[in-house]
Amino acid sequence: MRKRGFKSLLLVLLLGAGFLTLSIAGSARAQDYTVKDLNEQLVLGTVWYQRSAEARALSYQAFNMAKLIFDLDIQKGASDKKRAVAVDIDETVLDNSPYEAGIVDNDFGYPTGWGEWCDAGIAKALPGAVDFLNYVVSKGGDVFYISNRKVQHKDGTINNLKALGFPQVTDDHVLLREKTSDKEPRREMVRKEHRIVLLMGDNLNDFDNLFMKKGLDDRAAAVDQVKDQFGSTFIVLPNPMYGDWEGGVYSGNWKLSPAEKNKARKAALIKWNKP
Repeated sequence: MRKRGFKSLLLVLLLGAGFLTLSIAGSARAQDYTVKDLNEQLVLGTVWYQRSAEARALSYQAFNMAKLIFDLDIQKGASDKKRAVAVDIDETVLDNSPYEAGIVDNDFGYPTGWGEWCDAGIAKALPGAVDFLNYVVSKGGDVFYISNRKVQHKDGTINNLKALGFPQVTDDHVLLREKTSDKEPRREMVRKEHRIVLLMGDNLNDFDNLFMKKGLDDRAAAVDQVKDQFGSTFIVLPNPMYGDWEGGVYSGNWKLSPAEKNKARKAALIKWNKP
């Protein structure tokens, strides 16, 4: 009896040690999954954004549609307030994909280096953006740049926009983030003396705070709620690299570890499994 009891105890100890080893190994693997590993997932989306003719075509399409909408509004006749177009900056009129490409193969991500990139003022214009916004001004409209770049990067941002030939790049037309990422107060500032004909952005929060701090399904439901405004007063530009949609994947918890973010991203996939 003692011998059998000893064998049972030994078996329990061995199994416990095995489970502990697997647990430690699993934890080590999670810790071994770094920001650099997570950044690898940026590669295909960033290559598409930078090099695909489709991305370029979509940018032209967005600004061509914007011109049609603006012209239709002019045809309606005089307005009680001056017409305005409000645009986001990043991935709407400026291409920051070199910053995204720069964090690939590195063990850091946003916001590391982002401020330096903004201050350098070397982003290029998205296709069609400069021509459209200058057209708006030529037809008597005003342009406002409403961005969540932090206000301390205003000089670099203004220098960048001016160098590319964007119009009305002045302190009162470039409205960066000071206290809140909610853009609605800044849109309301514009609406005091203007009627916003069109809003353009790569992020749903660029249009209405209806979309703020929502999960994936709620964001989709909110889009359905205002579906008639897309292509009439809202124009979305493509951005597969980053955005508030990613926050929806994490249920708003941006502080997840790289391993947890990887897991959440893959859990969000809608898969077909071959029988």
